[in-house]
Amino acid sequence: MLSVLCVHLDRIWKDNGNCVVLFSWMQFLKEETLSFLLIKSPLEIQGNSEKKSDGTYSNNKDKEFGSRNKPKNLKEFPLDPRAIQDVESWACVLREILDFDQNQQQKVFNSKMFTCSVCFYEKLGIDCMHFKECKHVYCKACLKEYFEIQIRDGNVQCLNCPEPKCTSIATPAQVKELVREETFARYDRLLLQSTLDLMTDVVYCPRTVCKSVVMLEPGNTMGFCPGCRYAFCALCEMAYHGISPCRLRAEKLSALRDEYLKADESGRQRLEKSYGRRVLQKAVEELCSQEWLDKNSKPCPRCGTNIQKVNGCNKMTCTGCKQYFCWLCIRPLSKVNPYSHFSDSSSPCFNELFQGIEFEAEEDFLSDEDDDGIV
Repeated sequence: MLSVLCVHLDRIWKDNGNCVVLFSWMQFLKEETLSFLLIKSPLEIQGNSEKKSDGTYSNNKDKEFGSRNKPKNLKEFPLDPRAIQDVESWACVLREILDFDQNQQQKVFNSKMFTCSVCFYEKLGIDCMHFKECKHVYCKACLKEYFEIQIRDGNVQCLNCPEPKCTSIATPAQVKELVREETFARYDRLLLQSTLDLMTDVVYCPRTVCKSVVMLEPGNTMGFCPGCRYAFCALCEMAYHGISPCRLRAEKLSALRDEYLKADESGRQRLEKSYGRRVLQKAVEELCSQEWLDKNSKPCPRCGTNIQKVNGCNKMTCTGCKQYFCWLCIRPLSKVNPYSHFSDSSSPCFNELFQGIEFEAEEDFLSDEDDDGIV
């Protein structure tokens, strides 16, 4: 079609005796182009031409143009080099058109007055911003403060329209336009991290000096860090151990125990398959024992042996190393005179030898005074 136009423009030039023809061309292109090419709508341009192997151009609408527009015997002709557009693709042209349309709409928006739905002040559009989906308008000052609070709290997935029940989300370009550079850097990092966390085949290198993103093969629990070259198990984050059960770290035992105890039958089978049934049961028993010891005993200040106080005074004797120590402050006591710790006015446990003991009878008091509290 462009080649047909080139031929016709040349004809207009020749019909004018090779004189100045620019105005005639402009008038034709503005007023008669669509009718000349038999196009009913500028939004529905469809190609009706085919390029042959010999470089010629065949137009399926040759007969429709009529003798007035081009010679009757013009059935085929080569493509005019002036009709060849220097663009990468039609997608590139479409992107340019859409960008131009968006810029024009932004100019119109900037010149209008809007009432911010947060502060209720009326401001020019150039000082406001609207969400792309819902078109709700807010002033940039209110949105800037709102975005910075959400990003500071780590809620990068919640930068939605402040309107109640509105699900429109701010685009990264809008966030970048409003917040400071360091705030946007945090937003960009957290957004990437939250996106990766939702991907089941993505984990992080467990080494604290690395923390690189690692892609897992489908159905495989081995991760291989591309940064530090560390091969690890994606379940326990320890060095890769093949088909052997995972070794559980102390900080992970509590969470794993709670998950195992609360899981249904299928959930327990899945965990037992990953970590081993005996390992999980042993972890549950050890953690229960450790929780009981933490609640009912205190460690000896000398050897660390767990000591439980059943009755007696607060002067204790370790069953392991025979060290005297105070039950209240866990300080070692003198072997020569261990009770001086409770009779010295400068001691934090002054007069606290029997603190926490309820005496029911005088004989109990006498017997407790002689008791070393050994367990």
